[in-house]
Amino acid sequence: QVQLVESGGGLVQAGGSLRLACTVSGRTVGSYAMGWFRQAPGKEREFVAAISWNGGRTNYADSVQGRFTISRDKTKNTVYLQMNSLKPEDTAVYYCAERGGSPDPSQQEYEYAYWGQGTQVTVSS
Repeated sequence: QVQLVESGGGLVQAGGSLRLACTVSGRTVGSYAMGWFRQAPGKEREFVAAISWNGGRTNYADSVQGRFTISRDKTKNTVYLQMNSLKPEDTAVYYCAERGGSPDPSQQEYEYAYWGQGTQVTVSS
C-alpha cells in the first residue's frame, strides 16, 4: 500500500519561506514522477510543480516559476517543495502526489494515482 505524508506547512509572512516534505512509504520514491498540487478555499485544485523519476526534469506552474523548487531525495524516499518569496495568494492546502506507472512529470491531476492528505500553508500579508 502506497502512502504519502506531507509535512512542513504553517503560517508565514509574505516574503518568507517554507519547505514542504512528502515522505512515501510502500514504494521506492525514485521509481515514478512526483508532483505538488494546491487547493485554495473556494477554488479547484491546481498544479504547482512536478519532478521526473530521477530528478532530471522539472515542471512548474507559471505562478510559482522562479520562487518554488521541487527536489527529491531517493535515500529518504522524500520529495521536497522549497517555497520562497511567498505571497498571500499562495495560501492553500498543498498536496503531494505520485504518478504511479510513469517516470515523466505531468501537470495533469488525473494522471496521478496516489495522493497525500495535504498540509496547510497560510501566507499573511
